[in-house]
Amino acid sequence: MMITRASGEALAQAAALACELWPGNAPEELLAEWEALPPSECAVFLAVEGNAPAGFAQCQLRRDYVEGTETSPVGYLEGVYVREGFRGRGVARALLAACEGWARERGCAEFASDCELENTDSAAFHLAAGFAEANRIVCFTKRL
Repeated sequence: MMITRASGEALAQAAALACELWPGNAPEELLAEWEALPPSECAVFLAVEGNAPAGFAQCQLRRDYVEGTETSPVGYLEGVYVREGFRGRGVARALLAACEGWARERGCAEFASDCELENTDSAAFHLAAGFAEANRIVCFTKRL
């Protein structure tokens, strides 16, 4: 398996994978969003096994308050996804390690992430990867 920082065709492959994680998006929209972000502030990594894209991770620098952190900027795992046939092989951990290394290179002393309350698989991954739960919240909105 090879992990690379995605650009060009690899970034398009990562956008297609991201739509499996976030099905409400179109690959072209995600690709345009990622390309609009400064490379010093955001990175997308692609895992490839053989010739097949196996997973992706997106990370960014967050300079606003990040729950449970004390420093700024904070490296933030925006999303990580591994296709079903490639799970259980350490792909997600390798993608996370690439994101953490990227954040360290930018001077981050902390790295954070989140997941939906009901996503127990994601919560288990985060805990197994060394994250500590910082808080649980329920968010509310109303139309005015």
